[in-house]
Amino acid sequence: MTVISTDKDEKHLAFTIVAEFDATLERVWQIWADPRKLELWWASSTSPATFETHEFEPGGVAHYYVLGSLGQKVRGRWSITAIAAPRTLHFDDGFADSNWEPIEDMGTAHALVDLVDLGGRTRMTTTMTFDNADQMQPMAEMKMDEDLVTAMCQIDGILAEPLIS
Repeated sequence: MTVISTDKDEKHLAFTIVAEFDATLERVWQIWADPRKLELWWASSTSPATFETHEFEPGGVAHYYVLGSLGQKVRGRWSITAIAAPRTLHFDDGFADSNWEPIEDMGTAHALVDLVDLGGRTRMTTTMTFDNADQMQPMAEMKMDEDLVTAMCQIDGILAEPLIS
């Protein structure tokens, strides 16, 4: 299994997931930088994400959706706040309306992705933090942390695919 540890820290309003991969730092970075690869794991295997916009640069946005249980589009929006390729990515993730505008009352998760080279393997630490308990609680009730673990468990299969030159 890819995920080696998880932590839900209600005191510090954070979920942290640590995963390790048998792949180079650059290869793991591509699962974030390439929207087609991101679509393969960002949501569940039964309801994959579709990224309509993926401006992978500081100040950029990403618009994605997954299909809900009734076939409706559940939209999400990233605001990318910092990138230090191929090691660090910061973005704010939240729900979006049909015009891709943030749904403010649903809260925002602040994501920090940190990649560390382990000599041919890569450790990825993903931390989602919240501004207050009122924002974290609904995400905890929706099992955001468990969903992220499930999603990340799909990454090994993506990294096992041969590189296409």
